[in-house]
Amino acid sequence: MAIACSADGLRAIILGDRAGPLIEELRRRFPAAGLDDDSDATTLAAVMEFIENPRREFPLPLAPAGTRFQHQVWQALREIPPGSTASYREIAAAIGRPGSARAVAGACAANPLAVVVPCHRVVRSDGSLSGYRWGIERKRRLLERERGI
Repeated sequence: MAIACSADGLRAIILGDRAGPLIEELRRRFPAAGLDDDSDATTLAAVMEFIENPRREFPLPLAPAGTRFQHQVWQALREIPPGSTASYREIAAAIGRPGSARAVAGACAANPLAVVVPCHRVVRSDGSLSGYRWGIERKRRLLERERGI
């Protein structure tokens, strides 16, 4: 896991198996942000605690860069209860943009805050798992973990 922070809040949380490539990705995307490879104990502890207990409110300010539409989608994702899922179509309808399921999928793919903005809770209309920036297997494990809480 790698984290990017700025004075106004958390910019990105990205997942992966090796820190080096994650840190390099964050440096490219957020050259002015502070980058933490587990060095900011407070931020890392908050993220890890949230992963362990996603039913609680995330305690740090969030500052993801995105369009108005992306922010609407990301807010709708934060309203999906842990262990539950919603389809891209349901999210589109929830934000008042029926027919924009593909754009919702694009907003999910652009989500810079893994787990805190839970795009892993979005599934196809038939309930099957679909694309996840950090891998379908990781998406499956996150959902199974939440359902076991």
